[in-house]
Amino acid sequence: AASAFHVPSPSVSSTSRAFRTLSMSTATPSSDFQSESARRQIGNDAFLNQNLMARAQNGPGKTNASKLKIGIVGAGLAGLVAAMDLADAGHDVEMFELRPFVGGKVSSWKDKEGNHIEMGLHVFFGCYYNLFGIMKRTGSFDTELRMKEHVHTFVNEGGTLGSLDFRFPIGAPVAGLQAFARTEQLGLEDKFHNAVRLGTSPIVRALFDFDGGMDMVRDLDDISFTEWFTRLGGSRGSLDRMWDPIAYALGFVDCDHISARCMLTIFMLFAIRTEASVLRMLEGSPQTCLHDPILKYLDDRGVTVRTSTGCRELVYDTDENGKPTRVTGIKVGPNEELKEYDAVVCALDVPGIKKVLPQAFRDH
Repeated sequence: AASAFHVPSPSVSSTSRAFRTLSMSTATPSSDFQSESARRQIGNDAFLNQNLMARAQNGPGKTNASKLKIGIVGAGLAGLVAAMDLADAGHDVEMFELRPFVGGKVSSWKDKEGNHIEMGLHVFFGCYYNLFGIMKRTGSFDTELRMKEHVHTFVNEGGTLGSLDFRFPIGAPVAGLQAFARTEQLGLEDKFHNAVRLGTSPIVRALFDFDGGMDMVRDLDDISFTEWFTRLGGSRGSLDRMWDPIAYALGFVDCDHISARCMLTIFMLFAIRTEASVLRMLEGSPQTCLHDPILKYLDDRGVTVRTSTGCRELVYDTDENGKPTRVTGIKVGPNEELKEYDAVVCALDVPGIKKVLPQAFRDH
């Protein structure tokens, strides 16, 4: 069966969410602590690299000369993957999560009746190369993912269906062009305006001049996809019926709140890589299929994961002017237990960072 997007009514909105990882370390970074696979995934060439899973699948590729004691605040995917790399680099890692389960925005848990409850429906686009690399690294990729037909189905109000059917003898970008041309999700007028807007976008330039197209996309980080799309005639109806559901699938936000750079980067991958738009879903709950293999991987490497133990305060030294100089630890749990570390990684979203970040960090 094809995977489905729910098309919300136009009145539905969403609060913008951003994801950041804040690292505060007392250690001096080593300029040569970077694997070859990581180097190949920096800059525009990363999109053309044939093995985009390599860095995530293989890990850091080196063991650090000195072993550090590191605390990680937050056990969402960002924190879990950070712990994997740090443990593989030879460090002593301990994690703290406020909730009684791991996974963050991709989490799930069991209710009293034993049913698996998810934070939301999660679909995995074929261009989630880092995530798939992590799943290969933990041994879950081949057993815990179900590939769907190359069709994106939209469920509209009233139960009517629309689709983007990418199945075609010729791959990207032709498969995508014919899918948009034939979709019943948009009327002829909206298809025309979509063709004009996307035809003048960096995506087309990237097909002939990839570096130039990517440079144009990077310049669009400060405006929303809605702003960019409507500048040259893109319609609200197209946003409501086509692009909002895709934006929700990508980042849990609508086109009014997701950056144009984010959306166009994904579309560029769709245009140059046929597999990028193929959808997968987990065979079961995120906890069972995604997080448990990661937790076993961490446990095998001596990583401690403490759930229901939130970070209460960052502990740090200051200079004579009150400016923070280095983080020395964290206070965790209801009793504010002091844990001292060589480095602390805060793998939190922006609201989480705001709760943890001391005023002195904001002042300086």
